[in-house]
Amino acid sequence: MQEIIRIARTMKESSMTDATGYDPYALPNDAIQEPPVTLWAALRKIGPGIILAGTIVGSGELLLTTSFGANYGFVFLWLILYSCVIKVFVQTELGRYAISSGKPTLGAINELGGPKFGANWILWWWFIMMLTTIFQLGAMTGTVGQALNLAFPQFSVFLTSSLQSIWPNLASVVHEHPEHPWAVLTCLTAIGLLWSGNYRRIEIITTILVVGITISTVTATLLLPWTPYPIPWGEVVSGMAIQLPHLDEGNKAIAAAFAVFGITGVGAAELFYYPYWCLEKGYARCVGPCDASADWERRAKGWIRVMYLDAWVSMVVFTVSTVAFYFMGAAVLHPQGLHPEGVSMIETLSRMFVDTFGGWTKIVFLVGAGAVLFKTLYLSAAGNGRLVADFLSLSGATRYSAAVERSRVIHYLSLSIPVIALVLFLTFKEPKWMVVVGGFGQALTLPIITAATIYFRYRKLDRRLTPNVIIDILLWIAFVSITVVAMYALYNQLEKNVWPLIDGLFKSPSVQPTP
Repeated sequence: MQEIIRIARTMKESSMTDATGYDPYALPNDAIQEPPVTLWAALRKIGPGIILAGTIVGSGELLLTTSFGANYGFVFLWLILYSCVIKVFVQTELGRYAISSGKPTLGAINELGGPKFGANWILWWWFIMMLTTIFQLGAMTGTVGQALNLAFPQFSVFLTSSLQSIWPNLASVVHEHPEHPWAVLTCLTAIGLLWSGNYRRIEIITTILVVGITISTVTATLLLPWTPYPIPWGEVVSGMAIQLPHLDEGNKAIAAAFAVFGITGVGAAELFYYPYWCLEKGYARCVGPCDASADWERRAKGWIRVMYLDAWVSMVVFTVSTVAFYFMGAAVLHPQGLHPEGVSMIETLSRMFVDTFGGWTKIVFLVGAGAVLFKTLYLSAAGNGRLVADFLSLSGATRYSAAVERSRVIHYLSLSIPVIALVLFLTFKEPKWMVVVGGFGQALTLPIITAATIYFRYRKLDRRLTPNVIIDILLWIAFVSITVVAMYALYNQLEKNVWPLIDGLFKSPSVQPTP
C-alpha cells in the first residue's frame, strides 16, 4: 500500500512539473516561429487582448459608466469613446517592448534609474496601487452577491432557517446580509477556476464570457428603439461633441468625468498585465532572443503586427461593451431620474432591462451582471498573481531557481486574492466607494506607467522597431491626457478629504471667555 501511495505521489508531482515547468519568459531557439502572413492566420494567434477586455469590462463599466449615463445622459459620450481609444497607444507600445526584449512589465521597469529599495521605486508604487485595486475586486465580490441574492432570494431564506437551530448568530448575520453567502460562494468559485489557471484555460473561459456578455448587452441596446425608451439620436449626436454640463452641476459632473476617464478603457492595472499575457501567449518566444540579423527583425515586426491586431480587436470589443452600458444608463435610467447607488445599486441597474423588456428580464440581467463582475474578479486575480510573484523576486523577497517554483507562487497568490477581496467587502460593505478607491489608485498610476512607456520607446527599444510619427504623437497625447486627469484626481481628493481632515486635526479649539 505504501508503495502504491509513493508511486501515485510521484506521478502527481511529475504531472505538476510538466504543467508548471514550462517557462513563458524564456526565449529558447527551438521555440522560434515565423509570424502569420494572412489576416485569418493572425486572428487565430490573438488572445492577450481578449483577456484584457475581460478584465476591463467589469465594475467600472457596469457600475460607474452606467451610473454616469444615468446621472448625466449622453453629454459625455465623447469622453467615453476618447478614454477607450487613446490609452490603447500606451498598451501597444508596452507590448512592442515586451515582444522585442522578452521582459515582462515589472522586470523592464526595474531596470530604470531612480531610487531602489530592493526594487525600483515604481515597483513599490505599483504594489500600493495593486492593493487599492483589490478594493475594486471586493466591490465585485459583493456586487455579484447582491445580484445573485436578488435573482435567487430563497437561497438565503433557506440558509437562515437551516442555521437557526445550530448556529443562531450566523443565521442572524445571513438574515441581515443575505448577499454575504453568495459573496462567499463567488470567492470559492473563483478559487476553483484559478486552481489550474494556466494561460490557455484562462483564454478559453474569458473568450466565452466576453463574447456572451458583449452580444447580450449590445443586443439589448439595439432593441431600445422598440421599447418605451428609444435611443434619442439627437442627444447621441450632441454627445459626440466636446462639451461640459450645465453650470449648476458642472463641478460635480467634471469630477465624475475625470473619474470615468481613469477607470474606463485600459486602466493602469491592465497596462501592467498586458505584457505578461503577451509573453505567456508566446509572442516573444516566437521572435527569439534579440540579435543583429535581418531574420530577427522580420520576425519581430511580424509578431508585433499580430500584437497590434490583438490590441485593436480587444479595443473594439471593450469599447462596444462600454458604450452599450453607457447607452442603457443614459437612455433608460436618466429620463426616469434613477441614480444607482448604495445597497440598492444592482436593483436600480436592473431597471434598465425590467422597464424596457419586462419583468422576465430581471433574472437575466442579474445573472449577467454577476457574470460580468465575476469575470473581472477571476482575471484580475490571475493577473495580479503573476505580477506579485514577479515583484517578490525583483524586490529580493524570494528567488526562483526554476520555472516550477515561480508557477507555484503564482498559483497560491492567485488563490489568495479572491479571499482578500471577500474580506474587504465584508469589512467595508460599500461597492461603489470601493470601486472609486481602486479607480483613484489607477488614475495616479497611469502617468507613471505611461512615462515609463515613453522612456522605453525612446531609450530602450531596438531602433529597427520604432513606430511611425503618428503613433508617437498619439502616445504623447495619451500621456498629456492621462497626466491632466491624474493631477485633477489628486487635487480633487486633497480638497475634499485630505485638507479638511488636516484642518480638523490641527485647528485650535476656540477659547471660551472667562466668566
